[in-house]
Amino acid sequence: MIHNYTVTGNPMPSKPLPKSTNTHNSWSVRMVNSILHQYSIEQAEWHYEHGLMVKAIAEVGKAFGENRFIEFSQDWIDHFVRPDGTIRSFYFDEFTLDQVNPGKLLFQLYQSTGADRYRKALALIRSQLHHQPRNASGGFWHKKIYPHQMWLDGIYMAAPFYAEYANTFDEPVAFDDVTHQIILCEHHTRDPQTGLLFHAWDESKAQKWADPITGCSPNFWGRAIGWYVMGLVDVLDFLPPSHKDHTAVLEILQRLASALIRYQDSRTGLWYQIVDAAGKPGNYAESSVSAMLAYGFAKGVRKGWLGSETLLSAQRAYRGLLENQIKVDAQGLLTLENTCGVGGLGGVPYRDGSYEYYISEKIITNDFKGVGPFVLAALELETADILIPSSD
Repeated sequence: MIHNYTVTGNPMPSKPLPKSTNTHNSWSVRMVNSILHQYSIEQAEWHYEHGLMVKAIAEVGKAFGENRFIEFSQDWIDHFVRPDGTIRSFYFDEFTLDQVNPGKLLFQLYQSTGADRYRKALALIRSQLHHQPRNASGGFWHKKIYPHQMWLDGIYMAAPFYAEYANTFDEPVAFDDVTHQIILCEHHTRDPQTGLLFHAWDESKAQKWADPITGCSPNFWGRAIGWYVMGLVDVLDFLPPSHKDHTAVLEILQRLASALIRYQDSRTGLWYQIVDAAGKPGNYAESSVSAMLAYGFAKGVRKGWLGSETLLSAQRAYRGLLENQIKVDAQGLLTLENTCGVGGLGGVPYRDGSYEYYISEKIITNDFKGVGPFVLAALELETADILIPSSD
């Protein structure tokens, strides 16, 4: 376990960490180094969790002036994007929102190089969203194989890319669709009693996991809610404050944050695999949801979207991760423990969304779905100088 850390009440600065800052004690840099010790371009997949991890690596590179991390992220993209702008292993006709996520890495490369292949690759991914199947309410199906279903996960996978594309290529009408996805999903998945969001909603109510009245899946899966929160704060980076739905999106973030804080574990500062079932047999403090919410809350405070009580929650979650979920080996390499390997609904074998299903999924160490958000959370809190190593 990691001990001897002190949480301070320093306010979050408006400027990023200076490039000259010594990074040797940075948890974000240490985790990136630990991952790159094992991960190479040859292992790369055009996959949402790889895209999340590499985006985190690129963000650390920009924040600390670590060119090797920036170059790695470009090499990663160049491994996939061909000179004509087509993307190796990007399967357009599968219409899965998951494969949109790695496309976020293309924007910085296009803006810094002006290379036409990156513009064409961005347009290819955007064209998937043009043709993505929708339910009768206009919500994107999560995947072609999951008809009529909106999953919280999909908001993170597609909406930030969609919003940044609209901002980059002056497509203001697209912002209306971005906010429609966010608002529609929250409207149908929000539980009025707890304020939490169910993992998914089937408008057709045809799935065995769907409630016959609401169409919702039966549990509050932590990581799904974490994806949604990260999606909100990343969309708000690009959504114009003058947009008609800007206030609505902010209010969704604020009321969801308030609800989640009520379920944060008072001892560890972490959240559970099933958020509202702490103490139930088999449930456990799960790393990815805790890192996602630490990131989303800290960023939300830095941007002025969330209040000071949310900052305290982010601090507690980050400290809880360091003290309970991070291990350091003899080489100084980090391992993040207790990340749920996967969580879904339907499919073969059929995943019914039950409590027993979620707690039975394999627990993975250094899973990118936990490590990526941990790096982003560390970066938010380190650059704010909120969590400082004690001197003893």
